Amino acid sequence: MTEIRHSTVGTRRPTGTLERHGPVGAQSDKEPRVADGQEAEALLREARASVDPELRSAMGSLPDSMRRIALYHFGWQHADGTPAEGNAGKAIRPALVLASAAALGGSGARPAAVRAAAAVELVHNFTLLHDDVMDRDTTRRHRPTAWTVFGDADAILAGDALQALALRLLAADPHPASASAATRLADCVVELCAGQHADTAMERRRPDEVTLEETLAMAEAKTGALLGCACALGGLYAGASDEDVEALDAFGRQAGLAFQLIDDVIGIWGDPGRTGKPAGADLAARKKSLPVVAALTSGTPAAAELAELYGVPYEGDEAELERTALVVERAGGRDWAQAQAADRMARAMQELARAVPDPAAAGGLLSLAEFVTRRST
Repeated sequence: MTEIRHSTVGTRRPTGTLERHGPVGAQSDKEPRVADGQEAEALLREARASVDPELRSAMGSLPDSMRRIALYHFGWQHADGTPAEGNAGKAIRPALVLASAAALGGSGARPAAVRAAAAVELVHNFTLLHDDVMDRDTTRRHRPTAWTVFGDADAILAGDALQALALRLLAADPHPASASAATRLADCVVELCAGQHADTAMERRRPDEVTLEETLAMAEAKTGALLGCACALGGLYAGASDEDVEALDAFGRQAGLAFQLIDDVIGIWGDPGRTGKPAGADLAARKKSLPVVAALTSGTPAAAELAELYGVPYEGDEAELERTALVVERAGGRDWAQAQAADRMARAMQELARAVPDPAAAGGLLSLAEFVTRRST
C-alpha cells in the first residue's frame, strides 16, 4: 500500500543532499544487464500507455462525484474538474503484470493481460486513497491529497469505487484466466487490509511492544502482496503452471519487501524535492517503520534513547527530528534496512529463476525489480 517514489538513498551530507550507496541486489554474469534503468523506463512507459485508456474508460463509468475525485487523484483533472497533465504514478504494478505475461507467454500474451494490469493499478490507487486518509498525508505526487481537497468521506468512497471497478474489469474480461485472476486479486485485497490493520494497530502500541518479525510480516502484506499478485496475474494470463505462478508471486513479494525497506529509509533520510513528501515525516508521526523497529530492537544504548524519543509525541522541533534520525542510524537501523533489502532482492532473483530460467526472457522483470529498489534518478 505504498507508492513507489524514486529517490537517492545514501549517507547524509551537511548540505542535505544524499550520496548513494551501491545498488540493491548484485547481478551475476548470467543475468541480463540493465543500462541506467533504460529498459525499465521503456517498460513503464509502455505499461502506462497500455493501461491508461482502460483506466479512463473504467472511471468514465463512475457517477460524476466519484469520477471527479478519482480523476483528480490520478492527476488527470484539477480540483475544479478542468483537465490536467498530472503524474498518475510510475505504473510499476501494471508493468509487472505485462512483463510477467510476456516472460512466460511471449510477446503475444502481453496485450491480453492489459485489463488485468489496469485492475491491479486500480486496486493500488484504492489503497493510496485510503492510506492518505488514515496516515493524514497531505501531499502525494507533489500535489494535495484527495482527502485534503474533497474531505475524508469522499476520498474513502472514491477508493471504494476504484476497488469495485478493478473487480468488474476482471469479471467482464472474456479471457479464460479472468476468474482465477479475480479470485487472486480479491484475496490480495483482504491481505492488504489485514496488513494495514496490523500497521495501524502497531502505531497504538508502545515502542518496546513491537517485534521486527511482525513488522516484516506487516510490510509483506501491505507492499509485497500486491507486487506478488501483479506478477502472478501476468503468469495466469500467460497460461503458466501453478508452480510458476507461485514462483512469480514469491518473486514479487520479495522484491516488494526490498522496495519497502528502501522506501522506509527514504521516509527518514530522503530528499523532499525528490520524494514529494516532507523530510522526516515518518519520524514526526512516530511511525514504526522497518529501520526504526530494527533500531528499537537492536539492544544498543541508542535503542533505549530512541524508545524514549518515540515515547512522546513530536511537537514540531526540527532539531529533535534530526536527532531522532541520527539515533536510528546509530542503533543500526539504516544499515540493517539496506542489508536486508539486498538479501530480499537476492531471494527475489532465486524465485524469478525458478519461474523463468531463461535470463533473456526474465530480463524485463529483472529490470523492473532493479528499478524499484535501486532508487536513483
